[in-house]
Amino acid sequence: MTQQTQQTREPGSATATTADDVTTTPGPHAPGAHPADAHADAHPAEVRPADARRADPHPTGHAAAVPFAPVAPVARAALAPPFPPLAEPRPLGEHRVWPRTFHDRLTAPLPGLKALARFAREGAVRPGPEGLADIPGLPYAPAELPRPGTGTVAVTWAGHASWIVQVGGLTVLTDPVWSRRILGTPARITPVGVPWEALPPVDAVVISHNHYDHLDAPTLRRLPRATPVFVPAGLGGWFRRRRFTRVTELDWWEGAELSGVRFDFVPAHHWSKRTLTDTCHSLWGGWVLTAADGPRLYFAGDTGYGHWFTRIGRRYPGIDLALMPIGAYDPRWWLCDVHCDPEEAVQATLDVGASRMAPMHWGTFVLSAEPVLEPLTRVRSAWEKAQLARENLWDLPIGASGLLGPDADGPARPVTGAASAPAARDSAPR
Repeated sequence: MTQQTQQTREPGSATATTADDVTTTPGPHAPGAHPADAHADAHPAEVRPADARRADPHPTGHAAAVPFAPVAPVARAALAPPFPPLAEPRPLGEHRVWPRTFHDRLTAPLPGLKALARFAREGAVRPGPEGLADIPGLPYAPAELPRPGTGTVAVTWAGHASWIVQVGGLTVLTDPVWSRRILGTPARITPVGVPWEALPPVDAVVISHNHYDHLDAPTLRRLPRATPVFVPAGLGGWFRRRRFTRVTELDWWEGAELSGVRFDFVPAHHWSKRTLTDTCHSLWGGWVLTAADGPRLYFAGDTGYGHWFTRIGRRYPGIDLALMPIGAYDPRWWLCDVHCDPEEAVQATLDVGASRMAPMHWGTFVLSAEPVLEPLTRVRSAWEKAQLARENLWDLPIGASGLLGPDADGPARPVTGAASAPAARDSAPR
């Protein structure tokens, strides 16, 4: 598959890309591999995709009861400096002019007519009845939101790619989708983990890209229009048309600061489209959130596997927790370039150098053909196969929280004894 050519100077970097950033031979592991995928600093403990049918070490489908102590972040001063150096923070809310299209940022070409014809012939977009049978067993354990102290980060999974992140005294929402239904998919199969009315005041929102399962207009209408929003390049106009007044658009490798927390926009292997005429007119990516004296969090957004993860790890050393997508991957030939499967998500966590991983982007909306519980089973098997510490896989039930920091008042772990998911309530915004 023909690949796009990587620019020699990366957006937002303080220095030009060096020779060790780019090679010409794609690595064997990455579907839709970019020519820069097989660079010299690939993680030495590379994990190959585990067998999809490997037995689940925790077959109940709920979080494992693994007792362990609160965890502290790695001291920033003890880490290698970022490479290349981070760019200076951009001003909040500045108006910028962007290219009309970001097609040159694609890692792999979008599907052509032959691929679309094949998908029309054989592509299953929903699991069969046997794949849906486990919906009642999806892990769901809503609880009160934690109240972290200074230097502690709390993450609460509301479902799909929506998290309530409490960091540096701020409450940040990632890709907030509180709606029961989104365009083009069946209604959500698990309720939102945290009722909207239970949220504290929202201090900021980060958006990874403009697909409907990540950018939900009915949910965003619930926010005060003065809420700071951090969005990919080219997406600011969508928010300004809806009268949001504090919109910060960033390119890859750029950052901005709000109340002592730095928000950095980083690349992802994905694409953007919201209408018939706006394909790749806005950028896509993930976010690194760093508090001045607290943990560092990586929200991957929506992404396939590839070379960007190692580069993110070099620029942002000491990531304490990676929120990583593990679902919507089948059929593989159709989705491999834009969605990680569970084994690739584990490898990507290693590539970015994250200490811990919290799976997301599964168990909420039926977007593809894999059985609804399979992502959890496979990510646990891949984690075990990689011989990683079980307590560092935060396979949280929807509605559950984890705390990370020196003053965590409880174990930073998946909630145990998760309840089965009731039917999704109809009280969510439309």
